[in-house]
Amino acid sequence: MNFNSWQFLLFFPVVTALYWALGRVCGASRRTLVKQAFLLVASLFFYACWNPAYLVLIVFSVLITWISAYYMEDKPLRKRLILVVSLTLNLMVLFFFKYYNFFADNLSFVSGGTILPTFNVLLPVGISFYTFQSLSYSIDVYWGTVQAERNLITYALFVTFFPQLVAGPIERTGNLLPQFKADHGFDYNRVTSGLKLAAWGMFKKIVIADRVALYVDAVYSEAAVYPAASLALATFFFAFQIYCDFSGYSDIAIGCARVLGFKLMSNFRQPYFAHSVADFWRRWHISLSSWLRDYIYIPLGGNRRGVPRQAFNLLITFLLSGLWHGAAWHFVAWGTLHGVFQLAGRATSDGRSSIWCKLGIANSRLAHIAAVCVTFALVCIAWVFFRANTIGDALLICAKFAALPSELASYVRQLPQTGLIETVRAAFQLGNNVAHPIKLFGISACGLSFMAIAALLLVDWWTRTRPGTTLIMRKPLMLRWAGYYALVLVVLLSWSTDSSEFIYFTF
Repeated sequence: MNFNSWQFLLFFPVVTALYWALGRVCGASRRTLVKQAFLLVASLFFYACWNPAYLVLIVFSVLITWISAYYMEDKPLRKRLILVVSLTLNLMVLFFFKYYNFFADNLSFVSGGTILPTFNVLLPVGISFYTFQSLSYSIDVYWGTVQAERNLITYALFVTFFPQLVAGPIERTGNLLPQFKADHGFDYNRVTSGLKLAAWGMFKKIVIADRVALYVDAVYSEAAVYPAASLALATFFFAFQIYCDFSGYSDIAIGCARVLGFKLMSNFRQPYFAHSVADFWRRWHISLSSWLRDYIYIPLGGNRRGVPRQAFNLLITFLLSGLWHGAAWHFVAWGTLHGVFQLAGRATSDGRSSIWCKLGIANSRLAHIAAVCVTFALVCIAWVFFRANTIGDALLICAKFAALPSELASYVRQLPQTGLIETVRAAFQLGNNVAHPIKLFGISACGLSFMAIAALLLVDWWTRTRPGTTLIMRKPLMLRWAGYYALVLVVLLSWSTDSSEFIYFTF
């Protein structure tokens, strides 16, 4: 069940109304447990709408981690062995469904013959997210930072809570699990704040991400055919497609959870205003980057064992980040590239500061803007490897980018003869030919996409210090409601009955 579906628009109000109703009809002694059980059933139904058979996997993960945590506290002398068993069983399931075929194919390639058979299995939606959330619970109990949850219903709801089950945020035990033990009733300010955030998430997904995806998919599906200018525009659009797609999901998840009375962690913080690649990862997919920091990078030694070991730890962490996103070499390359960018940024930090000082713009707004632009360009180069169908396609696209300056210069020379609009159409392959693969993505649609992206960046800049829902309440009542109606109208006009799934569902 997608957030951007009519089924969810029916499911969520019904679940919310019944959840509040249960708080009124149940006695105080059993109210919390009944509401937990109801949310658990609703969450399992939500997940079963994709494939009921895969409920077995998530129930298996819940039982393994819940039982192992119980015995880690009950038998402290054996807790390391219990932890290893719990992690191994969970990772084995993840490996089989997500990585086994990748491993078997590469083993066959290296050996020159088939060694292991491959299986045609459907990747369970959200398996990487709920597996990592379960792993963090087991590790936290082992470290003693949280106590094992004795109530199976409470713990099962922590793993399966439907707003963040499929694509995060990857919650921490100490933040989310205790919230299920509190009694949440109707709160007008909280509900309206959550609905506004969810509506903004819908705007990002439906109005921006799904629209620019038309151009991105057409160009990247035939990367060898399109010129450098089209590939550059497609890469620029993909940067905002994946941002709006994933942060849109997170906004809807956080907003829906807030309506029900729960506070999920923030997952994005204006990532394209980052002034370095390291800063980008403090702002992008925060729940995953902090998970990798706390459970991979720091246990490996972090930055405590000298510069060479620190570089090794960083590269391993980002390599695993790429592999987490997908069982393909272009994802591994994407993650590793981000690690290399961070190492290069640290190595050149003093030199760049010296250059800014000599130019007289150190710590100035101009230097900050330049750093933001360079960071965005590096992130876009990495996005090529993320979005390309293969690592070969990614390398081909990067090679074509070398011809971009001369290609654009040739179109500039044609301006007097062809005019601005026709030159832009030719440069970025925005023709209106019926047989053209992007015939529905003409100049007007492209212009609207740029306008929507500009609006997104303005909102991100406006909300860089305070939540948007807080800032909105300072505006006059008529202006606020005009904005609400306009936002809902734009979303409804852009809605399609065959709206695409969120990109991170495949991870």
